[in-house]
Amino acid sequence: MRKFLMLALSAVVILGLSPLAHSAGFLIYEHGAAAMAMGGAFVGLANDASAIWHNPAGIAFLKGTQISLGTTLIRPDASVNLPNWPDPTYQTVDQEAQWFYPSTFYLTYALTDKIVGGFGFFSPYGLGTQWDEDYPLKYISVSNDMKTFFFNPTLAYLVTDNFSIAVGVSYIYSTLDFEQVQLLEVVPGIYVFDAPATLDASGSAWGFNAGALYRGENYSIGFNWRGGFEIEYEGDIDLDLSQVVLSPVPSLSGTASTAFKFPHIFGIGAALNLTENLILTADVHYVLWSTFDEFEVEIDISGIEALLPGGIPPLVAEEKWEDSFTVRAGLEYKVSEALALRGGFLYDQTPQPVETMDPVLPDADRYAFTAGFGYRSGGFFVDAAYQLEMFSERTSPNRDIYLMGPINLGEGIYSTTAHLIGLSIGYHF
Repeated sequence: MRKFLMLALSAVVILGLSPLAHSAGFLIYEHGAAAMAMGGAFVGLANDASAIWHNPAGIAFLKGTQISLGTTLIRPDASVNLPNWPDPTYQTVDQEAQWFYPSTFYLTYALTDKIVGGFGFFSPYGLGTQWDEDYPLKYISVSNDMKTFFFNPTLAYLVTDNFSIAVGVSYIYSTLDFEQVQLLEVVPGIYVFDAPATLDASGSAWGFNAGALYRGENYSIGFNWRGGFEIEYEGDIDLDLSQVVLSPVPSLSGTASTAFKFPHIFGIGAALNLTENLILTADVHYVLWSTFDEFEVEIDISGIEALLPGGIPPLVAEEKWEDSFTVRAGLEYKVSEALALRGGFLYDQTPQPVETMDPVLPDADRYAFTAGFGYRSGGFFVDAAYQLEMFSERTSPNRDIYLMGPINLGEGIYSTTAHLIGLSIGYHF
């Protein structure tokens, strides 16, 4: 019985906290439709209120007050092919369709001729997956959903007419929901049952960011840093044992806690006025994902000592992520004072080793093309963008859960594309 409980709880907690890693690796960078339409290459331009995310030093050049609201609709389309799986019904499984909509709010206000204050709300880490509850990899993940909410006041200072600096602080709140199925062998080879498992957790932290921007006659150069931070997650775990014959209890419930270090993000960018109406931008971002090497989970279940003397020891899961970079480029052409057309491209390198890749949130190197427009009328403005993301096809061992001698029945080939639609509206007065 002790072995049975240890197996069940270990699998639920370690696998249940895996989406934290993958969701964080799936950094959402689209927090302003104008920047999104230019491939996200905005560190060196930073000429609207979304600079609070991209490079807060840019708001030092903004006059008066700007208010902006926006959202990005994200639709990932993913599938996994299991070429070694014996049942052809599940050799190809499509991820269930979902829409995500991380939203933004920005406010900037010129306190003096040289000091501008700002506030930003956005959700840069998140997304999730939903698979068929009966597909072969259900023992790794059925569904997961992670969200982070940043509340980011910022202060920018115009050092000279051409150079500005800025600092900001963020309060960060995060939630995590996860579901998988645990395979329990009550009597090995005789009594084997599925046990649905769920995890709900949340946590908060503080983070810092800073930026600098220099604007020359026909060019500008910027730098952006968004600091790493650590969130201590605490939540409830539940394992449904109602279908398990010989189970001593209908379910197991308790709490789990862990701490996770989110990465530093560094960005450098430039903007060049090719003509009076045409601007070229380019960014390089470097993300220190190597902070996500492993994490430790503490478990507390009331009354567990009666069945398992000494309780549950700390559990450790290895991920071994690597630092990664992103290259972005964009164009803006002003058709008139009111209308601007935009386009862009980006290449985003995955930090995730193939050995730790699985259906929780499979990642891969990505290429994306973007397009959009901006319209101004008086103090009112609206920006729209579309982004097509294409992920490289990637083969994963899926943590070898079906390793049968030299054959890995669970080996999967992942294919993913994503469609993103961004919209920002606001007013300048």
